[in-house]
Amino acid sequence: MSSARLVIAGLNGGTGKTILSLGTVRALTNAGHSVKPFKKGPDYIDAEWLGLAAGRAATNLDPFFLDAARLQSLFLHASAGASISIIEGNRGLYDGRDVTGSCSTAELARILDSPVVLAMDCTKMTRTAAAILSGVAAFEPGVKLAGVVLNRTANERHRSMLRQCIEHYTDIPVLGALPRLRDNPIPERHMGLVSDREFAQCAGELDRVAQFVAQHVDVERMAEIARSAQPLASNEPFWPVVAQGDGVRPRIGYVRDAALWFYYEENLEALRQAGADLVELRIIDGDPWPTLDGLYLGGGFPETLARELSACRERLAGIREAALAGLPVYAECGGFMVLGESIVMDGVEYPMSGVFPVQTVFHPKPQGLGYVEAEVVAENPFFPQGMVFRGHEFHYSACRPRDGGAVTHALRLNPGTGMGGGADGLVQANTFAAYTHIFGPAVQGWAERFVRAARGHRDRLNKGTDLS
Repeated sequence: MSSARLVIAGLNGGTGKTILSLGTVRALTNAGHSVKPFKKGPDYIDAEWLGLAAGRAATNLDPFFLDAARLQSLFLHASAGASISIIEGNRGLYDGRDVTGSCSTAELARILDSPVVLAMDCTKMTRTAAAILSGVAAFEPGVKLAGVVLNRTANERHRSMLRQCIEHYTDIPVLGALPRLRDNPIPERHMGLVSDREFAQCAGELDRVAQFVAQHVDVERMAEIARSAQPLASNEPFWPVVAQGDGVRPRIGYVRDAALWFYYEENLEALRQAGADLVELRIIDGDPWPTLDGLYLGGGFPETLARELSACRERLAGIREAALAGLPVYAECGGFMVLGESIVMDGVEYPMSGVFPVQTVFHPKPQGLGYVEAEVVAENPFFPQGMVFRGHEFHYSACRPRDGGAVTHALRLNPGTGMGGGADGLVQANTFAAYTHIFGPAVQGWAERFVRAARGHRDRLNKGTDLS
């Protein structure tokens, strides 16, 4: 049986649902509720902030990666022990991949049978707000619009007029009205919110957001709406039993520092379930690394910390040496950029590890954005040739071979941009690197193959052989 649950959605991106979600999660947590945060994916940054607000890691829920039964199973697994689950949507409530709204926040709300609270930007609007809410409530069957929070209101007269109009023309409860904020308490940049790992005052700012929301929104009534959700049950355990083999569990390191920290917690858990012991590492200002059987380099912001990364010459050289000697290395987006020869940021070139003969160049606009479907077209340790799997990309850098040289790609994306023209994925020894991010539980066998490769590498070293 599930905990109470509530989806916080918006009419569009930038409508204020993230501030409302963070404030609600933090306010409920500060009031003594055990809150489990979720983010309608794919998303790393908002999820990280939600986790910080709740004091427990957030989970991404995405209908593109998992079918309805698996989403319900993941929700129940992740929300176990929580008294309230808050699910932040993305984009507009009904915005999806196609004209039918597939993979939308509305679809996720229906799958979870969850009530929805809408954050609504009311800038220069009064009576029209009622018309919009009427349309949203009636647009699609099965969506339970349980309330609205009015955002960016001008003054008390504006708020009063909005409430009167909505109460007169609709039966949708107004749960609160947020005044316009002069400054965003959580800074943003090219990929969204600034990482909490780069913003030292994050805890204090979250408390500020919580106070702001609690002052203007009936947060306890939102909790009551969450508790009105009907019980949700699933007979399918999210993590199936996997044969883990005999002997010592291989040790896989994953870098989590200010430069690389984009990881779905489910990816890490998938590796543990497949038989690995995980150790958290740092490239920047980190302690010496232990002996590893495998290495996972997630995404992040290596471009903004390219100078600091480049200064870690000994660590980068060690990564290159280990990769070329056959250590299984799996790298996504930012991790791939670290494995190239250099990163170019604001016209300055910063040397990286040089595992692959490519350079990544930062651009002011996205070079790849959205869901991808990848066909595996070259041999590698992590995916069998011919396999098709789903992922996503979000990168402002573009990849180009050094000195006009050619590289062979392991993935063919359709849709997707990757490293250019739908080609993605580079392979060197047992190292695989791509712009494509995956959600591990949705890619059959990825974790098991990673762990198998790590175990094999350890066994080869124990026998005195390598792949160099």
